Amino acid sequence: MKKTVASGKTIEDAVRNGLTELQVTADRVNVSVLEQPSRGLFGLIGVRAARVELTLLPEPEPVPVELPESPQETIDPIAETERFVTEVAGTMGLTITIDRHNSRDGLVLSLSGSGDLGMLIGRRGQTLDALQYLVNIVANRYADSHLRIVLDAEDFRERRRKTLEDLSDRLAGQVIRSRKEVVLEPMSPHERKIIHSQLQNHAKIKTFSKGDEPNRRVVITLK
Repeated sequence: MKKTVASGKTIEDAVRNGLTELQVTADRVNVSVLEQPSRGLFGLIGVRAARVELTLLPEPEPVPVELPESPQETIDPIAETERFVTEVAGTMGLTITIDRHNSRDGLVLSLSGSGDLGMLIGRRGQTLDALQYLVNIVANRYADSHLRIVLDAEDFRERRRKTLEDLSDRLAGQVIRSRKEVVLEPMSPHERKIIHSQLQNHAKIKTFSKGDEPNRRVVITLK
């Protein structure tokens, strides 16, 4: 420990001199009096100064301060998803409204609004499918359990479903008449599922898929 001996006319003076030398405050030292001051004979002969020893105390341990825990912010995955879709549409110059409803395929976010929403749909729904993929990533980033989001615009999904079901029936008739299988153009897993479902109970026709994504195709053939 650091120590120093200081003197002065009085104990107080000696202590003050020692604190100045150590450059600390009084609460940081332990003071021991070595000699009391003496005025001597007639206040002239044998005058003796006060002497003290100051011992520097160790630095006090910092007291940990416990900060109150802030409650973890809960983010609504659906609200965050809708915000994302609205921002994407905004970058395309579109103003949209979003309606929610449940279906057998999952939670449907149905888009409507002013402007050309065909920009959000794209050719055969390819843009909508790509946006739906991103939407599911956003939703499941904040969800506690897996969410399945179906993104629709101007009832495109239902119109596309009806188109594919009608196409399935027409092609099934063609295969029966020609007795030759038909290979369809590449489709998304969702669209292939529509065709398989439409023909799964057909008496004379069966379907299967072949190829690798994104070029996987449905084949319609005789049983």
